Amino acid sequence: MNEITEMQRRILICVREWIAEYGEAPTIREIGQRVGLSSTSSTAYQLGRLEERGVISRAGRTWRSIRLC
Repeated sequence: MNEITEMQRRILICVREWIAEYGEAPTIREIGQRVGLSSTSSTAYQLGRLEERGVISRAGRTWRSIRLC
């Protein structure tokens, strides 16, 4: 498996911390704001790449349902 990028690592840390603090995954906008991505499309792309690699999964179609694998 290829290594994840620095941005993907930052997103994973963001998701992990958000879930620990709030008990649910952040929205795409919340993730983008925390990691410095202004485009929701860019954030969704990075999340999609993490999902393809099996690092995260989601129940349903919303990113709010992200789970760390």
